[in-house]
Amino acid sequence: MGSGLKPSSQGWRIRYDGDTRTVVDGPFTETRELIAGYTLIQVKSRAEAMEWARRFPNPAGRGRPAEIEVRPLYELDDFGLSPEIERMKQMALDGGNAA
Repeated sequence: MGSGLKPSSQGWRIRYDGDTRTVVDGPFTETRELIAGYTLIQVKSRAEAMEWARRFPNPAGRGRPAEIEVRPLYELDDFGLSPEIERMKQMALDGGNAA
């Protein structure tokens, strides 16, 4: 896929405590916890991503303490022009079938 997470300074966490949800902005110190799964959403803005994140169900189950982290992905347009970036863009247009 070629995507990568942007730094935690550009993300936030949603903390679940009972029925309360709290937003905490990054950056975050390194974590040694296991990432059990992920969800990708395509949105036009941080505000739209925040709306989705606030509605996301508690991954540990209702009423249990939990936390999710939301971070944007790097996109090819975040990098300068180069033959490698142009090749990745062409692969995306071709559905990943370019050699």
